[in-house]
Amino acid sequence: MIVSIGEPMIEFNQTGDQRFLQGFGGDTSNMIVAAARSGARAGYITRVGDDEFGRMFLELWQREGVDTGGVIVDREAPTAAYFVTHGPKGHVFSYLRAGSAASRLKPEDLPDLKRASFVHASGITLAISQSACDTVLAAFNSARGKIAFDSNLRLKLWPLERARALIGAAAGMADYFFPSIEDARALSGVESADENLDWAHRLGAKTVFLKLGPDGVVVSDGSKRERIPGIKVKAVDATGAGDCFCGAALARLAAGDSIWQAARYANAAAALATTGYGAVEPLPRPDAVRELIGTS
Repeated sequence: MIVSIGEPMIEFNQTGDQRFLQGFGGDTSNMIVAAARSGARAGYITRVGDDEFGRMFLELWQREGVDTGGVIVDREAPTAAYFVTHGPKGHVFSYLRAGSAASRLKPEDLPDLKRASFVHASGITLAISQSACDTVLAAFNSARGKIAFDSNLRLKLWPLERARALIGAAAGMADYFFPSIEDARALSGVESADENLDWAHRLGAKTVFLKLGPDGVVVSDGSKRERIPGIKVKAVDATGAGDCFCGAALARLAAGDSIWQAARYANAAAALATTGYGAVEPLPRPDAVRELIGTS
């Protein structure tokens, strides 16, 4: 089973006619739904508010086949939300997350992780509160399965130096590290893909999937590197594409694929995730991914 720890967020995404489409977001929630849609057994660990948004998330995860045994309903804090607007410089996020239920996660909330073959979290989970950070590190330290970590750097949440220290520590524990090239450059202070792969391995990450957005991904196991080019699609919204990549890759690794096979599948899945609005609605299923791979 793939288990993720993090903060779900109700999404309001601006569409082409300037209306807002209600959807679901939160990087780790997006990732675990993508993993489930790619055929993996999946579970989520979080807190949601005792509110309508929290109930909508519980219904979503149950509908998608995500185990909610690790979800706590918090009667004293709300489920977070965010808005996405689109302009000439891409998409812009505005958040309503301060004091969210998920930010109240603490190590005692962790369920037994013995059945988890992969335990996943992100830099956002580390950043939303000290107790959530402690929860992730406790989970990683107690995990019997593989550790997967996505940098997801958000400098609105914490200073760069603290992000470098804690993301570096988590990445150093990771069997699979998923930084974007933008995150890697900000954290490492170097520019090229090769330099950033070297940086990630020096931290201790065993396998690195360096996400290049529309340009694809570079995969490294420390001795071999392979660049997989991006697939051209009619992209309308890149929200959640990186989360989709991570979920699809972990699902294929759980199914027994090599890191190279998993990356090729996830690269196509992430491309498809940009062809619709919102973080969750466009997440593809295996037939669509394999069709795109076959025609690209």
